[in-house]
Amino acid sequence: MPFADRVRRFGRMLLMLFILASAAFLSALTAMRIAIEGRQVKMPDVVGRNVIEAEHTLSPDGLGLRIEDRVFSDYAENVIVRQSPPAGLRVKVGERAHVVVSLGPQRVIIPDLRSASLRTARIQLLREGLQMGETSSLYLPGSTADTVVLQTPPAGALDAASPRVNILVSLGEPSSAWVMPSVVGLQETEAAARLDNSGLKDLKIVTESELAGSSVARASSAPGSPTTGALPDSFARFSKPSEAGDASPVAPSVAPRGTVLAQTPAPGSRVEADTRIELRIAQ
Repeated sequence: MPFADRVRRFGRMLLMLFILASAAFLSALTAMRIAIEGRQVKMPDVVGRNVIEAEHTLSPDGLGLRIEDRVFSDYAENVIVRQSPPAGLRVKVGERAHVVVSLGPQRVIIPDLRSASLRTARIQLLREGLQMGETSSLYLPGSTADTVVLQTPPAGALDAASPRVNILVSLGEPSSAWVMPSVVGLQETEAAARLDNSGLKDLKIVTESELAGSSVARASSAPGSPTTGALPDSFARFSKPSEAGDASPVAPSVAPRGTVLAQTPAPGSRVEADTRIELRIAQ
């Protein structure tokens, strides 16, 4: 066989192999896509239909129904008002239509829940055939704890879209407690300003010389006691490592004049406006 014929024959074989490989690849790709996506159908339109009718419409295509919410509307009771996914969209078999069902026209007036307790408000809504919606709470000056201060829809509303009433409940007067900030290592004026901005006014400054004088006086007052007394009780914690996560005191020998060496209460403690704050200042 001439060489040219052999080349043409070999080329035809390569072309056939390429076509077969391409067909196999496309078949595998199609099969994989079908396996991943599954069989798809068009979502029927169930808006305006009764819930039972909608289930009968969806079931032949292997689809289900899930009621997500109920609202007041001009539709009759138990008629579907909205659906998702929308009609005509292609979905996989086994998907469910998420629907909102009508409660019919609003037949009750939204009651006034303001000044009622949370429990009373819940009972009153159930008595009227309504539901408790979202409940939020916050501290409000001049209010009584566990009382409703705001509601939506408002009292007397006749155009409510949902049977749920959202309420805001007071937790009472705002708390007067703060978290004690850390001022160790700051200058005296800066520390005092930070505490003042935090609402802490009762501040006592103790210098190293005053601290030493009180220690000597305490030691000399006891018969037979040595001349080196212990630190005052309020600063006893600074003579040893803290066990409550206090800020590390600044060493007096290296601290600049006016630096806060230690503080009480410790940083992170719960303090109020009248809590006594003591700072030990380097001299």
